[in-house]
Amino acid sequence: MHPLFAQLPVSIFEHMSGLARAHEAVNLGQGFPDFGWPDDVVRRAAEALTGEASQYPPMRGKPELREAVAGHYAAQQGLTIESEQVIVTSGATEALAASLMALIAPGDEVLLFQPLYDAYRPLVLRAGGVPRLAGLKPPGWRIDAGLIAGAFSDRTQLVVFNNPHNPTARVFDAEELALLAEACVRHDVIALTDEVWEHVLFDGRKHIPLASLPGMAERTVKVGSAGKIFSLTGWKVGWAVAAPALAAAVANVHQFLTFTTAPNLQSAVAYGLGKSDEYYEAMRARFAEARDHLAAGLEAAGYAVLPAEGTYFLNVDLAASGIATGDVDFCERAVRECGVAAIPLSALYAEAPVTNVIRLCFAKKRETLDEGIARLAKARALMRA
Repeated sequence: MHPLFAQLPVSIFEHMSGLARAHEAVNLGQGFPDFGWPDDVVRRAAEALTGEASQYPPMRGKPELREAVAGHYAAQQGLTIESEQVIVTSGATEALAASLMALIAPGDEVLLFQPLYDAYRPLVLRAGGVPRLAGLKPPGWRIDAGLIAGAFSDRTQLVVFNNPHNPTARVFDAEELALLAEACVRHDVIALTDEVWEHVLFDGRKHIPLASLPGMAERTVKVGSAGKIFSLTGWKVGWAVAAPALAAAVANVHQFLTFTTAPNLQSAVAYGLGKSDEYYEAMRARFAEARDHLAAGLEAAGYAVLPAEGTYFLNVDLAASGIATGDVDFCERAVRECGVAAIPLSALYAEAPVTNVIRLCFAKKRETLDEGIARLAKARALMRA
């Protein structure tokens, strides 16, 4: 066994979901929805399974899906993309893995923003990269000039950037994105942008792809996810979009990872990406309603809820809620003693963690949220005593 992976702990999501199953807990930890998927897209996948070929599709993806991705980004985000720039992958995480393996060499420095999706750092290390960490600070989690000045070095070759951001629920604004883009151009750095939550953002916000900023189109690999767009996380259909030379490098690695992705799911996603703006508006409205319901219930129970601008998540500040217990202890006790699972944010840091914030998933039915609120109220009463 490679020593890197022998030393890695079990993912916090697997750990907390396992505890949730063992204790029959309400699982507000793992980020999957239990409502909100479009039935017509699911039907299209079923029709394609029985009515179309089920053999290997092209390695880079079915032409209809690659064309649909390019057309979707042109219509939704004003990006000029050719279908040849799209690589279909078995989920966004595979797109990230293929990109990191393709674009960094052993010893290359890779900038990561903490807190971070837990796959980033192990993938960078396995590709031979050297993680360089920059910390976002609560409650604002903002990127500013000081953070950028200390984040890049002369050895930085690539930055991994997640927007909208999991786990903080930030949607970075135009000023923050400009700071990052200017630094990438100045330091001649490639940006790997994890934009899987690009349609799950609230309160009138609009997604700004980093690739749309000056000097970034030729140096950005943009990663997207049908699982997040259509609330079908188990499908594992994603893609990477990049300028031709970068796309070719990613494709060369992809062919030796998963090679290809289920063709019926690709057909269904291609169909779904043709949906009108009304679908996306209705989807966001449903999730915003769930967000607001969970936030109101938690605030009524005495919790200090941080703003949630995008993704399926909102965060709670334990210290501001009158709870001195650290996030790990709180989550362990909450699932074992009160029957509700959450994610401690400190598990999503590689160093200098914030230890007073927990993450909750609001992409759940009303009855699930109500039961979770009741159990979290019990947990607060227990741990404030």
